[in-house]
Amino acid sequence: MSDSPPVDQEPVNSRLDTTVPHTARIWNYWLGGKDNFAVDRQVGERVKGIFPVVIELARADRLFLGRAVHYLVAEAGIRQFLDIGTGLPTQDNTHEVAQRVAPEARIVYVDNDPLVLVHARALLTSSARGATDYIDADLHDPDTILRTAANTLTLSEPVAIMLLGVMHFINDDDELQQIIDRLLAAVPSGSYVAVANTTTAVNGEATAEAVRVWNIDAQPKLKLRTPERIAEFFTGLEVVEPGWVSCSRWRPEVQDDGSLPVEVDQWCGIVRKP
Repeated sequence: MSDSPPVDQEPVNSRLDTTVPHTARIWNYWLGGKDNFAVDRQVGERVKGIFPVVIELARADRLFLGRAVHYLVAEAGIRQFLDIGTGLPTQDNTHEVAQRVAPEARIVYVDNDPLVLVHARALLTSSARGATDYIDADLHDPDTILRTAANTLTLSEPVAIMLLGVMHFINDDDELQQIIDRLLAAVPSGSYVAVANTTTAVNGEATAEAVRVWNIDAQPKLKLRTPERIAEFFTGLEVVEPGWVSCSRWRPEVQDDGSLPVEVDQWCGIVRKP
């Protein structure tokens, strides 16, 4: 495990607080990664202790990313991605999935954790025909994201905006709606938004208690929303089948026994701007 920050990125190191648990690194821990600190593992273990299915949730969310990106490239014809709240790089990152189908795809990643920035510089590399970039920014500031993303993406052409596991860190509903509206206003008809947000629709009080424990120490704080409320943020957009569902149930791979994957409290959907 990484109990000391990298030493070759001094500006980043100055912002890297290893005493405060951070969502990207806790998530990395749940996915079996090594890019986390003792404080992240402590919170991760506390949450896992009262909510063991959080590991299934994290894995289901990651698998949804792969299926969503593949759909957007192979079926919807998208060649540009703005992935906000990307987290620490693992396997099958957005650019890897997209560029396997379309090597010319262009991807811009956005996150605000200094350790993510260090790894992004090293690992989020593009195919020769495409492009990747990384923006050190926060979803609270969509104008900075859009202005910088325009260096890599052509915002007059369709873009897929990825909001996976990040909307629930914007606690104010009005602010979140304004952010979503601002992002959508910047991209043309035919653009998409992929969404995943924590809810209590499956495990109820168990999820609520896990979130309460999370919010004691971890940053940023997480706000639960119902599936209905999540969908309301995208009123007026076209919802891609199968609609708003648990991320484990969005066009899942067929199980060996023919059954559907277990539902998890990460609700997802893909919408299209008409």
